[in-house]
Amino acid sequence: MCVDRAVIALTGRLVITGDVPDDLRGKPLLMAANHIGNLDPLVLIAACRQRRISPRFVATGGLFDAPVIGAIMRAGRHVRADRGKASAGEALGKVVNALTEDANPVLVYPEGRLTLEPNMWPEQGKTGVARMALAAGTEVVPISQWGAHEAMCYGMVRVESVRDLWVLFSSWLRAVVRRPTMRVHFGAPVDLSDLSADRVGDAARARDRIMRAITEGLVPMRVDEPEAPLHHDPTRPVTDKPSPWLSR
Repeated sequence: MCVDRAVIALTGRLVITGDVPDDLRGKPLLMAANHIGNLDPLVLIAACRQRRISPRFVATGGLFDAPVIGAIMRAGRHVRADRGKASAGEALGKVVNALTEDANPVLVYPEGRLTLEPNMWPEQGKTGVARMALAAGTEVVPISQWGAHEAMCYGMVRVESVRDLWVLFSSWLRAVVRRPTMRVHFGAPVDLSDLSADRVGDAARARDRIMRAITEGLVPMRVDEPEAPLHHDPTRPVTDKPSPWLSR
């Protein structure tokens, strides 16, 4: 996607490490990434394109209902997940079907939202991606990223006015001047071969392995920022729950 590459090139410097093993290409594949900023999808798409991958995102239903973005999401065969509705559980079946109907991998944010962890480490995450992987019997490639949070502020939960849009856009313009480094790392596939979709507790065990793999890949990216990020975003709310995935 030329627009995506142009936006990321204008925003800052993209550094990519790791790759998806050749033997997993063209097969059903899930990718799981930490979620740190509003520009994450464009950063991850650009990184995947450089690795010759065209991911489909599991995204909130609101994006599919938007006038322009919705058409793009549907055309790209992305997977709709309606949060907080009775149909939320249907996302599991949709992802399993999507994995078998298309050779392109599906990318999921296990946390389900932009991280609100005090120091921007991965939150506990949900078992959705683990249940998808176990149900489909597919491999999971963890993706760790850092720096995209500097490209655009958190802003607000819901954009409801021109002023809300300006808050986001103006923060991006400041990033264009600063040109932050956005790092993306493709980790080794997570071994879930001993786990089963039918065994109680295995979804949580799979989630734990995936989140630890994402965190392990993130640690080397943050050697200069092991605690609070150097970039401060006053619009981002935080919880009082520290990440459970760091070695204490």
